[in-house]
Amino acid sequence: MRRVIILGSTGSIGVQALDVISANRESFEVVGLAAGTNRELVESQAREFGVGHVALGALEAEQLVRTVDADVVLNGITGSVGLGPTLAALTKGTTLALANKESLIVGGDLVTAIAKPGQIVPVDSEHSAIAQALRSGTPAEVQRLVLTASGGPFRGRSRESLRDVTPQQALAHPTWDMGLVVTTNSSTLVNKGLEIIEAHLLFDVPYDRIDVTVHPQSIVHSMVEFVDGSTIAQCSPPDMRLPISLGLDWPNRVAGVGVPLDWTSASQWTFEPLDTEAFPAVALAKSVGQQGGTYPAVFNAANEQAVAAFHAGRIAYLDIVETIERVVGMHAPQSGTLSIETVLDAERWARSAADLAISAHTAG
Repeated sequence: MRRVIILGSTGSIGVQALDVISANRESFEVVGLAAGTNRELVESQAREFGVGHVALGALEAEQLVRTVDADVVLNGITGSVGLGPTLAALTKGTTLALANKESLIVGGDLVTAIAKPGQIVPVDSEHSAIAQALRSGTPAEVQRLVLTASGGPFRGRSRESLRDVTPQQALAHPTWDMGLVVTTNSSTLVNKGLEIIEAHLLFDVPYDRIDVTVHPQSIVHSMVEFVDGSTIAQCSPPDMRLPISLGLDWPNRVAGVGVPLDWTSASQWTFEPLDTEAFPAVALAKSVGQQGGTYPAVFNAANEQAVAAFHAGRIAYLDIVETIERVVGMHAPQSGTLSIETVLDAERWARSAADLAISAHTAG
């Protein structure tokens, strides 16, 4: 039986993880839960699963990871505040089921330097798909990683047509049910840009060998191309419980966690090239990843500020990525080795710079 701590237990990932565990109580025991602010729900979850350790907020979540013995920590916190709990889990030697991509992206070398081989198990559907496909060959045989993107609610639209997008429209994702920030990031494809950085850090594949293809059906979750021309794809109906279950019990599969594809019915899967003019965030993220250091932290922090401003009605939809680009362009990284302090300093600077850019834009 695996002992599990779930961080972000009241969010989409956490709730679905508890669904998986509830159906497989002979395999998993929840020993710790952490939420953001929803005390009532997390305490209800704790009663249902007999959990004695509950935390609120990222700092308490980090302490929970340090003090409660577990086999797996599922980090489903949203945003870069998940960095502390990620580092705590890795330092303790616990398997990290990572849904909080931001902690890996902003932490970069800080995270990968302390992670033991196989200690981080990706929970994002795309990276889980790649991890599964990579079992078909050796690292030397990998030619290319191909991340699939649904295209979000605005697939096929021109950049000009996106100027008057409303927050409600940006949250109308055609496939996935996610939180405000991640759903908005999916619509701008900032999320896909972050996933490119995540893929590079997880699988040590150069950026020029990581591509994106638009696949609106969201059945093929990502692919690995090998040196002999073979491409291995992981396919399943869009349901996060499958990659969550793999994160909890890697490399074992949890029987019955997902519904298989129906091969008796006609279906059509399509793939399209990414429109980089309408959605420049992917190329910007890849450039940020290549620069490394504190640039990814700046990218992510500026995006979080811009998304909040968009939903508050302070800036327009296209201003989100334009704000990120402006802040990244102003960034002057500190010299020396990357540290938690330099990452946090860069984040604080980026949030301030983004807020100033947003205020100037609003005033103008």
